[in-house]
Amino acid sequence: MLVNVTGLAAETLTVANENFVRFWINGTHVANVVEGCNSVSVLILFTTFVLAFKGPAKATVLFLLAGMASIYLVNLLRIGILAIGIYKFPQYTELLHQVVFPVIIYGYVFLLWMWWVNKFSLKK
Repeated sequence: MLVNVTGLAAETLTVANENFVRFWINGTHVANVVEGCNSVSVLILFTTFVLAFKGPAKATVLFLLAGMASIYLVNLLRIGILAIGIYKFPQYTELLHQVVFPVIIYGYVFLLWMWWVNKFSLKK
């Protein structure tokens, strides 16, 4: 849906007995979205860090919920933009997938962590 907003025709295909979802743009296969792309491991890492630098209970719960929701949304945008990048610039697939787009998700989580520690954590 996010990619379709750009005017490109995106679709996904799930095949029985495959552990990934195939991602297509304008009839071109651009990626296989595997379990590691779903941000669950990043959400666990984020949660662990926030809990390790505890703050007031209410602030912790609200920050975790808002942070997890925003990480999930950033990850969806990241996957969509990555797919468009691979579609338009296939020669840069490795650079986009291995360097640029991990920096987006981990950089965002790092910024959330710094915000948590500086504004809410009791362990400054």
